[in-house]
Amino acid sequence: MQNPVTSFPALGALPLARATTDRGCERRTDDGWLDALRVDPATRYLVLVGGRARVLDGELVLIEHARVPAGGTEIYLGFDGITEIVLHSFHDAPASADGQAGPGSTDPEQWLGLRDVAAGLGARDAGLFVEAVAIANWNHSVNYCPRCGGKLELRASGWVKHCAAEDLEHFPRTDPAVIVAITDGDDRLLLGANKAWGGTRFSTLAGFVEPGESLESAVIREVAEESGVIVSDPRYMGSQPWPFPRSLMLGFTATAVGTELMPDGEEIIDLRWFTRQELADAVRSGAIAVPSGTSIASALIEHWYGGVLPEPERLEN
Repeated sequence: MQNPVTSFPALGALPLARATTDRGCERRTDDGWLDALRVDPATRYLVLVGGRARVLDGELVLIEHARVPAGGTEIYLGFDGITEIVLHSFHDAPASADGQAGPGSTDPEQWLGLRDVAAGLGARDAGLFVEAVAIANWNHSVNYCPRCGGKLELRASGWVKHCAAEDLEHFPRTDPAVIVAITDGDDRLLLGANKAWGGTRFSTLAGFVEPGESLESAVIREVAEESGVIVSDPRYMGSQPWPFPRSLMLGFTATAVGTELMPDGEEIIDLRWFTRQELADAVRSGAIAVPSGTSIASALIEHWYGGVLPEPERLEN
């Protein structure tokens, strides 16, 4: 039985890193495991449609097999101590016999995405949801062998894909990415605006780890590339999965050697140093926006700030 994590690094229990379910790695490789679960009336299914699941009263809706729409992909998620749980995933809305969308599958009031609700879910459901989205993304996107182009066959209860022509097994992949809260000698925080965000949303700097590179080296390289700032003393703060589509975000702090800023102009179009008061005033006034909710960037910023940032002021009509 997989034990839940009972201690955490400095950032604490991040919203998407609170899994408590035993994934049953040793069980999911058994021949006929999903078949046996399918006929067990105690088994419950999480239906995922385009990355969305039904959430009611702050909990994932788990249903018996008889209520699962036809089609889709079955993947074993794990055992929560009471119930065996299976994912039933659809890339798009399932169709009924008459070709219409399945019951409730497109109802925006009931079907929600991981980023919409993860912070408000309990540990079990947050862990199940992020696991389901991550493995579903892989299953729906990897269908052909990269060596021969042959069709892949699902094995190990949805966790392995086999190429019969090459006799090769393909496993889910995770892309590590570092994300960094950088401070200077005056304890100011460096935040950057990504071009894709329009120039008013500021966040910590981040980037993918390259092949043959340590996490610490990736921190130093990515920060220098995006901001021109040289940093030292990278320190690990915590991690959480980010299955959009398959990242693992590894949070760090680092200290700037200098304060001159040179945004790369491709990804980062603006960079600013903030004191705590300056950041609070800018967020409160609506001059800038910062990440919130489930992101590790939010956790890094609030760890430096020392609490939750103020909400933007509402304009009176």
